[in-house]
Amino acid sequence: MQNLFTEVGSLDQRCYNDFALSEDILMEHAADGMADFIHNQYSDHEHICIVCGAGNNGADGIALARLLHRDFDVSLYLSFGVRSTMTKLQYRRAEAVGVKFVDELQECDILIDALFGSGFSRSFDEETKELLQAMNDLDADKIACDMPSGLRLDGTMEDESFIADVTLTMGALKRGMFSDAAKEIVGSVYVIDLGVSRKVYERTSNWKLLDREDLHLPFRYEQDSHKGTYGHLSVICGEKPGASIMTGSAALRFGAGLVTLISNTSEQIPYALMQSHLLPETTTAIALGMGLGTEFSNEELLSLLDNELPLLLDADIFAHPLFIDLINRKHLVLTPHPKEFTTILRVCGLADIDIQELQHNRFYYVELFCRAYPNATLVLKGANVIIAQCESFYINPHGSNLLAKGGSGDVLGGLIAALIAQGHTTINAAIHGSLAHTAAAAAVEKNSYALTPGDLIEAVTTL
Repeated sequence: MQNLFTEVGSLDQRCYNDFALSEDILMEHAADGMADFIHNQYSDHEHICIVCGAGNNGADGIALARLLHRDFDVSLYLSFGVRSTMTKLQYRRAEAVGVKFVDELQECDILIDALFGSGFSRSFDEETKELLQAMNDLDADKIACDMPSGLRLDGTMEDESFIADVTLTMGALKRGMFSDAAKEIVGSVYVIDLGVSRKVYERTSNWKLLDREDLHLPFRYEQDSHKGTYGHLSVICGEKPGASIMTGSAALRFGAGLVTLISNTSEQIPYALMQSHLLPETTTAIALGMGLGTEFSNEELLSLLDNELPLLLDADIFAHPLFIDLINRKHLVLTPHPKEFTTILRVCGLADIDIQELQHNRFYYVELFCRAYPNATLVLKGANVIIAQCESFYINPHGSNLLAKGGSGDVLGGLIAALIAQGHTTINAAIHGSLAHTAAAAAVEKNSYALTPGDLIEAVTTL
């Protein structure tokens, strides 16, 4: 996993103060790293147009133009002139080596956005909107220098933001690049070192980006074991039994030794799952909420939950009158989608907001919830899943629109609950269950519209 930062200005300042690295040195390393990427990815003499702003992101772009000059056909468009000290310095250097300056956006093979970077915090004026629209309309490979122009460090963005195929970000990963909205525009993200290793440049952060390699699967190594060794998950099955069946089937696939559906009626269920009206004594974890409806009375639910077993909550339970009584349970995982999370925030008295406000400020509201309920583990679904507990926050960026299908959340709940039943901590179960969920989707070789929950459950066997 990798560190994520809300800003990197303090990390740059540390380079100046502690490592005797000047702003110029950091900028030259930034440009050199971008140049190396382009040399490795593209053939010489392709036409590159670099569009630069008047500040230091523009200075990075001008320095890059100097390094690529003569190896590529480089056009440098200074759309807003030069203003900062570093921009003026890099302009003189580029002019001295003969870089070609142009007065308008050029047709090109590779388009590089060096307009604003991570320093962007305002709104676009009409001139900038027109320029960004023209840049997005070009048929070229598009590279963002540091961050796509229009994307802010808090993860919000302008409608006309630059849509990059690749983002070459400086020094460290910025958290704002992994908001749900940003997923549409950042493309593939690579970090460029700034004169020192990232291990030196970065400090620790309580926000982390999960890598695919962080996934630990629940392989079995103990030979002297039995089904009880691997936990017993009980899924409370309500009005829509299909949801609970998907959760239970996913849990069984992901290593739970036993899975029982708790129901007031007799349902047609897969032969590998068990069914009961009572909570089995051997239960090691409970999943509740998926397809719940009004099948159970409050008294029945309270009876089933009159224990200290780890509990995973999803879907219908968040709007249930009993939810507020469960929120302080010691071992608890919540797996809401955005609309459900707004319900949680409202019921808990933390915020009364709509989905749009949540999606604009996902990071803020996740931190708000975790301060209020530090024992709960939150898995906020979305384009980039946020997993959080107390002061530890993780983003899983590996999901895709394949997962936008009814039932995929029930499968996620089953994967996480399976690990909890097997004895994992709630935060570890959430991390590895989420990574397995996105990895399973990536392993399904079907058209993007065709994935089903059954495909996900089957794909778990191939990870």
